[in-house]
Amino acid sequence: MRELYPPRQPYNEGKLKVSDLHTIHFEESGNPEGKPIVLLHGGPGGGCPPFYRQYFDPQKWRLVMFDQRGCGQSKPHAELQENTTWDLVNDIEKLREYLNIQQWVVFGGSWGSTLSLAYSQTHPDRCQGLILRGIFMLRKKEIRWFYQEGASYIFPDAWEEYVKPIPINERDDLLTAYYQRLTSPDAQIRLEAARAWSIWEGSTSKLFPDLDIQNSFGIDAFAEAFARIECHYFINKGFIDPEDKLLLNIDRIRKIPAVIVQGRYDVVCPMISAWELHRAWPEAEFIVVPDSGHSMSEPGIRTCLIEATDKFADW
Repeated sequence: MRELYPPRQPYNEGKLKVSDLHTIHFEESGNPEGKPIVLLHGGPGGGCPPFYRQYFDPQKWRLVMFDQRGCGQSKPHAELQENTTWDLVNDIEKLREYLNIQQWVVFGGSWGSTLSLAYSQTHPDRCQGLILRGIFMLRKKEIRWFYQEGASYIFPDAWEEYVKPIPINERDDLLTAYYQRLTSPDAQIRLEAARAWSIWEGSTSKLFPDLDIQNSFGIDAFAEAFARIECHYFINKGFIDPEDKLLLNIDRIRKIPAVIVQGRYDVVCPMISAWELHRAWPEAEFIVVPDSGHSMSEPGIRTCLIEATDKFADW
């Protein structure tokens, strides 16, 4: 099993105004002369914790990380206006141009894999490679599995806590019920819903549940951005039309070197999505981690991701 690279601090941090409303926070770490790579975090609304830097050899990579609209250190916090998949795709390009990078490798997991596919299919000439993990393509069946019925059969104990804020007569459409509460003018209603929504994901993200992750997902500021932005995207079908768009456009990225890493027992983003992506894109290397769930910090997934970043650094 591979261990993370040692912790490090960024050598550059800044803010980039990407619209009249939104300003994103970004950082660079590693080697300023290294191979550029951009990390697209999950959620949407998850932000970039510092340990993400440790998946990349600091001698070889020029790592760019940024907090997507409305989350992390980006402003305004938990904002839903002007916050769509295609806004984020445009932000990635604005950041690339601002940092004077011609091409880069794109690394994304979970929602980050969705955004990586959307970005690379829009700007294939800017992508030297793709490292994807925990595939999610924001289709109706994927949303229904995790937020309405499916994952509930595997984690009924955590599910019971997830549905608590929602009256029984509204539980036939949990996405709508949550959206109403997460956009309520009442801050207490928003926070109760946000914590329940967020903790549900934290409770299911590992093969062996991790109380520390559950607690971190329940922190108020994180939960509000994470839950509000996720629900906003999901109720709007990811702003992706048709819903199979990311599969239908694989020809645009077919020749880009890529690796797909998927935990066999991923409950958040079940393997069927990764499998369907693999079938549409057999040219990409496909790795199934047999003893892992969804989290990139699980030993098997961590090892595969570090091996992938090491390999791509030398190409």
